[in-house]
Amino acid sequence: MSSRTVIRGGLVITASDEIHADVLIEDGRIAALAVPGAQNWTADRTIEATGKYVIPGGVDAHTHMELPFGGTFASDTFETGTRAAAWGGTTTIVDFAVQSVGHSLREGLDAWHAKAEGNCAVDYGFHMIVSDVNQETLKEMDLLVEEGVTSFKQFMAYPGVFYSDDGQILRAMQRSAENGGLIMMHAENGIAIDVLVEQALARGETDPRYHGEVRKALLEAEATHRAIKLAQVAGAPLYVVHVSAMEAVAELARARDEGLNVFGETCPQYLFLSTDNLAEPDFEGAKYVCSTPLRPREHQAKLWQGLRTNDLQVVSTDHCPFCFVGQKELGRGDFSKIPNGLPGVENRMDLLHQAVVDGHISRRRWIEIACATPARMFGMYPKKGTIAPGADADVVIYDPHAEQIVSAETHHMNVDYSAYEGKRLTGRVETVLSRGELVITEREYTGRAGHGTYTPRSTCQYLN
Repeated sequence: MSSRTVIRGGLVITASDEIHADVLIEDGRIAALAVPGAQNWTADRTIEATGKYVIPGGVDAHTHMELPFGGTFASDTFETGTRAAAWGGTTTIVDFAVQSVGHSLREGLDAWHAKAEGNCAVDYGFHMIVSDVNQETLKEMDLLVEEGVTSFKQFMAYPGVFYSDDGQILRAMQRSAENGGLIMMHAENGIAIDVLVEQALARGETDPRYHGEVRKALLEAEATHRAIKLAQVAGAPLYVVHVSAMEAVAELARARDEGLNVFGETCPQYLFLSTDNLAEPDFEGAKYVCSTPLRPREHQAKLWQGLRTNDLQVVSTDHCPFCFVGQKELGRGDFSKIPNGLPGVENRMDLLHQAVVDGHISRRRWIEIACATPARMFGMYPKKGTIAPGADADVVIYDPHAEQIVSAETHHMNVDYSAYEGKRLTGRVETVLSRGELVITEREYTGRAGHGTYTPRSTCQYLN
């Protein structure tokens, strides 16, 4: 069945342009853009967008649905998490399949395909967490790149769980230099952090705020520096995830000034929250425990600056929700047992629009860091991340004047609190199309589990 939709009269915003245009969608793809009213297009459906923005669906390149962590699981399934993503104007997620130590990459990838298939409201892809670097794993990396899993995450943190030592990291980077894969790095010195955790607990420092104090900014910067140098030795590009500290931004900026293919991602929690939240009384601070941790407020200005100067290229969520009741509470009396992660997949596009309103970034930069660059970084552009003929019709009608108050009472993520509870935002998603199908229609969910399809990816399109 052929179908045609026309979106009339909106301001179309991409990473490169802002134009008033009508948009024609045919069979799930953008067919044409035209001056408003200039084309007498016939359509099965017409969406009026006068006074609204027409933007590409968001690409959240860092989510963890159903992730096992600390004896429990992230509370969003692929069904609930992708539905919440759609509510927030995100139409593609890239989640992380996990290799367990002693198992193959393939086993981990197959397990994540099984979790996601038939359950997603929007399109999805996978990165691969590499926890066990050996000769077989390295060969498997080549095969995964060929079939569209083109990025591999390693951890300098979490000894005994996901941790890789420098030799394992170097071998994986050398392999990615050959096969075109992109290494994503959780850059914190986990060995040193474990010493500081042990010492803090021995002193009776058990509250959530100590999570931030032991995971020192200098240990994020040191690991970032080390990852950059290992990538330089291997001749491989590097993408550092969830950058939170100004000292780590400085390491990335220095590497980029040297012309290295080094990239950085930050997350809304580091831009809008701080150690003040971790210090909230009555164990409320546990809601804000994530790694890398929230930093003192003065780090925020350097993160915004990095986004403006392109020393940071992407804002993802690292969406990894755990309910306060029954999950975060596992760490009462011992902050090291609090599951690490925050909910955010539904809030990212709106928070970044607030940053436009507040003057931190421009409208086009909003679309660049939330849609276009993540699509390019992870091999999905221009199918995803833009509004142009031939692109998937992943389109959001966005009301820049609507006001909202963020609350767990009204959000759609499967978690019992909001990290941004009570925050007033200007701007709100009104209607969302995924490959031309209405998923959110004038603030009502009209999508379905199983509409979202798996998206194989090419190698990084963002290299110098």
